Amino acid sequence: MRFEFPWAFLLLAALPFLIRQARHGKGSAALRFSSVKNARSCAPSWKMRFRHLPLLLRILAILLLTIGLARPQEGREEVRDVRQGIAIEMVVDRSGSMGQELYYEGHQFNRLEVVKKIFKEFVLGNEKDLKGRPNDLIGMVTFARYADTVCPLTLSHGALDRFIENIRIVTRKNEDGTAIGDGLALAAARLKTAEDRLKKGNAAPSSETSDHSLLSQPADSAADKDYRIKSKVIILLTDGQNNAGKRSPEEAARLAREWGIKVYAIGIGGRESFVTLQTPLGAYRVPGGPGVDEATLKAIAEETGGSYWLAESADKLHSIYKEIDKMEKTEIESVRYMDYAEKFSPFALSALLLLCSEQWLLSTLFRRIP
Repeated sequence: MRFEFPWAFLLLAALPFLIRQARHGKGSAALRFSSVKNARSCAPSWKMRFRHLPLLLRILAILLLTIGLARPQEGREEVRDVRQGIAIEMVVDRSGSMGQELYYEGHQFNRLEVVKKIFKEFVLGNEKDLKGRPNDLIGMVTFARYADTVCPLTLSHGALDRFIENIRIVTRKNEDGTAIGDGLALAAARLKTAEDRLKKGNAAPSSETSDHSLLSQPADSAADKDYRIKSKVIILLTDGQNNAGKRSPEEAARLAREWGIKVYAIGIGGRESFVTLQTPLGAYRVPGGPGVDEATLKAIAEETGGSYWLAESADKLHSIYKEIDKMEKTEIESVRYMDYAEKFSPFALSALLLLCSEQWLLSTLFRRIP
């Protein structure tokens, strides 16, 4: 409890003068009697005993009004967590070559399914070695011939799971390809916009903005009013070489470096690509063209201050995510502040009630004549 205007209590110094005026300020008007001897022998009535009650009510009202004028306030300490997290954009290749198979936890999946499963463990955590990223902004961009935003940056990771499930390998030939540069540039634009909106204090997401307009003028983010971006990271995962899109990987890397974005590049599969063909005589692996372009991915990572890994198996990919999880730590800062509530109303209302009671008593029971 505190008083916002404690100087108001100085008004109480005038209280003795007000009391004196109330008792003697009305003059000495009286009725004259030849003798008051018999009157003195009479016992005083209850009105005489309580004749100072109106004055007492007025004094109490003045005290209460003075307390109300001093503005009593009740303070409550609040603790607010300010998350200094990391904004992460996952950039995933969904071209036709991602349909090749990998073994994960004793089962056979295509590369894209393995990437999705391990990424969900990275974000949501598992019971073994990944604790999850609950305090990080997470978004997702996919690319084949064209780059698309699957999920805008968000702290609601439960919704992210549904977006990931809808990612599929391209089936149309005219949509197949590997536009690494466009995917990387789109993710960088999303991250840049998230930071800009937080600096302006705008926490409202705007996922309706088209990806093509965003590449030239970023305009999307999802944030929290108590969220601060500690660092911006792109996790780029592909199994091929750039052969489509408007931007080269090198151009996109320079853009990411300019905006302070770090790129962790992961090549999935081997240095050569194979396709499994099912025939009546069994399954055969045949060369499917060039594999991971390690030179380009290494150059992207070096340009932005990130790292490059080659994941030739699902277990290796899992260990890479564990390493990234250790490298990028989130901090939570506790901010303490006091929230004050005004408490003058009960004092003011009580004073008003006492003043009304005083006037009623003076006008009825304690009315004086003349």
